Amino acid sequence: MYKLQLNPNDKTPKYKQIVRSITVDIERSVLRKNEQLPSISELSEEYYLARDTVEKAYRELKEHGYITAVQGKGFYVNGKEHNKMRILLIFNKLSSYKKLIYYAFLKVLGDKATVDLQIHHYNARIFEEIIDKNLGKYNYYVIMPHFFPETDKSLALKTIEKVPAEELVFLDKDLPEYTKSILSVYQDFENDIFDALESANDLLEKYQRIVLIFPSDGNYPREIVTGFRFFCINSHKEYTIKENAFDEILQPKTAYVVVEETDLAELIKKTRQANYIIGQDIGVVSFNETTLKELLEITVITTDFETMGRTAAALLLDKKQIKVKNPFYIIRRKSL
Repeated sequence: MYKLQLNPNDKTPKYKQIVRSITVDIERSVLRKNEQLPSISELSEEYYLARDTVEKAYRELKEHGYITAVQGKGFYVNGKEHNKMRILLIFNKLSSYKKLIYYAFLKVLGDKATVDLQIHHYNARIFEEIIDKNLGKYNYYVIMPHFFPETDKSLALKTIEKVPAEELVFLDKDLPEYTKSILSVYQDFENDIFDALESANDLLEKYQRIVLIFPSDGNYPREIVTGFRFFCINSHKEYTIKENAFDEILQPKTAYVVVEETDLAELIKKTRQANYIIGQDIGVVSFNETTLKELLEITVITTDFETMGRTAAALLLDKKQIKVKNPFYIIRRKSL
């Protein structure tokens, strides 16, 4: 007899747990096309469930096309051939870079999956609501676990732990506090910026001071600051960390590492007003590649967003639960 995966400690409604167990097993070919499922009475008796609970679960499975009812005979598996993988993608925000991930992710999945997108806006409470409303409805939950710096990590972690590990994927950021084995395609923000700046040491030698423009209200990973500070200390460079570029008085022999585009524009404007030359008097390094930065010949440190989306989708299709660090590199141009 088919064995349901029910967790008595899980607060998810029992009918949702039944739906999740059966859909996952169909996807993994534990249940095969045309295989007969236990009757409502059999499941009710085997797992001490109310008939209404099993009926509700079977009704939802029928609505989503996972099973079919044959009058007088029972319930049968339609088979995964007729059911696309269902994925809930939960981003922290929408941006041009997130769109690159999204479209690369969709392209690799092709017609093998349907993907729904929701945004938690760094808010752990909104994230909790999204998870609670959607548990048991998807085969996989692909999450970007970026939250407000002041967020209680235990709240976000408690919400994440509601999702079975075999259905969970971390994207863009890893969570060391989560110790179960899952699929994760992530940036290592602290080490990435250190390694990128270290690889540009020959270009940074002519600058006496390095300034990181890092807005505290931008919800960027604090690991960026840690990695930047570590590089400067290790390289014996004078350094400063500032909120924005608008109050900055430019000094020759200073290199700036800029996170936001508005600060990049302000630096370029001030450099021109002071008749300094970018790449000689003032150095500029910006986060994340764009076509405009390429045209302006701005040196960029960036992750490969399209590779992140492609890798996550390919590993998900292969059902691999491994952690993969996404490529991060520096594009050397005339601004440094």
